[in-house]
Amino acid sequence: MTTGFDFLVRRLRLRHLELLPALAETGTLRAAAGRLHLSQPALSKMLREAEEALGARLFERTRQGVQATAAGLAAVHRSRVVLSELAHAHREAGALRSGASAVLRVGTFSVTAAVPAAVVRLRQAMPGAAVHLHEGRVRELAQRLLEGELDCVFGALTPELLASDWLASLQHELLLPDRLCVLAAESNPLQRRRRLRWTDLRTAAWAAPPRDTLVRQAFMAAFLNEGLDPPEPVIEAMSSVTLGAVLRLDPALLCAARQEHVREEVARGGVRLFTRRSAVAQTPVVQAFARAIREVGQAGGRAGRGA
Repeated sequence: MTTGFDFLVRRLRLRHLELLPALAETGTLRAAAGRLHLSQPALSKMLREAEEALGARLFERTRQGVQATAAGLAAVHRSRVVLSELAHAHREAGALRSGASAVLRVGTFSVTAAVPAAVVRLRQAMPGAAVHLHEGRVRELAQRLLEGELDCVFGALTPELLASDWLASLQHELLLPDRLCVLAAESNPLQRRRRLRWTDLRTAAWAAPPRDTLVRQAFMAAFLNEGLDPPEPVIEAMSSVTLGAVLRLDPALLCAARQEHVREEVARGGVRLFTRRSAVAQTPVVQAFARAIREVGQAGGRAGRGA
């Protein structure tokens, strides 16, 4: 097969990039042809062209259909990234035509105090910027970042992310320190105690997020590190708004919270900004957003010291 980047650029078309994810997702030539409104012979010809352009076999035929090779899986991922970038370029061009100066796509926790404040600061520094917030969990958001659907992700560096192969493809920067805190109503008797240890809190009634969240994992680890069995929360909810509401309504409850949101939720370690590793420098709007996050953290620190 003839190889080389110049050859690839001359031979590969956007239609080829559409073909590869369609084949991987449907698993058969017939289904992929139907999705792309092509005949099977035309689709087979396109697949041969893509394999020739990339210099590798991308799919193997099986009795059940087709299965991507290692090279095919890599090509499918890159095709999705390119198509996502093109879709973003199209939407961004539309936004710029409508008067925006820049478009920022941010992935973030479903509840966070820093991001709304940072968005306001960003808009003050870049009044024409349009910001699209995509809320979810860090793993899901990291996947979307790698596929080109997001420009950056603001979130915690979770143990799951540390153990994944994705970390080598992500660059991250610590923006805000964070630690586990305990919230109690002013009328709770524990508020009168000067020094509290986790052993003093194991019999309390707790409200906490679900087990698969970083908040709950940090909560459980705090007790386990002291050789204690973590208490089972009497109220479990994802939303920090809900947890805050039950805490105000029932002063006997305790609630785990993270410093970044004592104001809202728990995390361990720091809160970071993730972007894809690339030879291309971060866009000015991503850099401006990172500056805004730092400013929010600094302002919060000054407010905390003055309290």
